[in-house]
Amino acid sequence: MLSQLPERGRVLARGYVENIRILPGTQAPLFTAGVVDAPAPPGGRRSPATRIRLVWNGQRRVPGIEAGTRLRFEGMIARVDGVATIYNPRYEILPDDEHAAEDE
Repeated sequence: MLSQLPERGRVLARGYVENIRILPGTQAPLFTAGVVDAPAPPGGRRSPATRIRLVWNGQRRVPGIEAGTRLRFEGMIARVDGVATIYNPRYEILPDDEHAAEDE
């Protein structure tokens, strides 16, 4: 669970991409994905979810990373502006929930 990750250090975790952010072409390339433990239920979340921010420097797009993608990711975590953040993480795209039990 993302809420149990340490404040700093190397982590290996998994979650779902909830949102992505791409900066305009006039700014330096930076691709950001917000990751949560589970996708939001129909009608939205009733309480805040623990999030982690994954940031790829020098990228405008990361192939396969879009809202709803299930990931396993690894990297050094630190708090940046109060948000748990990993820069340039290693990642693996995982199958959706239908097959989640098979890869555990």
